[in-house]
Amino acid sequence: MRRAPHENVATVLVEPRALEDLELELMALDMRVWPIRTAPNCLDGRRTEFQVRHRLVTQQRGAWDCAADWTPVWVGFGPSWRHGDEPLPWAAHRALWQLLDSYAVHVRFHRRLGGVTPLLVPEDARR
Repeated sequence: MRRAPHENVATVLVEPRALEDLELELMALDMRVWPIRTAPNCLDGRRTEFQVRHRLVTQQRGAWDCAADWTPVWVGFGPSWRHGDEPLPWAAHRALWQLLDSYAVHVRFHRRLGGVTPLLVPEDARR
């Protein structure tokens, strides 16, 4: 049985006032930020956003309470990180974790990737 198509993403809680700056820096690394509320693969973005934020905050038993109203986003990897069907290179993981570490005051995340339904980018945006 084959796994359904998916895209590897990091799930990150971002302080809203830092979101734009973080997004610009990630874009320079060919990584894309998708606020879960407006992600093209979410049928009910508001509900998914609430569920993801609630799960991440409550799992930390108070340690992430400051992020209770932060924006949950998925960070995906652009074409320069992909090599056909090969797994995502460790350099991609390292680049992402280093950048997120530099925003430590404004983000909360776990050093792992999850799989979501592919986040489709319009063809003209890939050029």
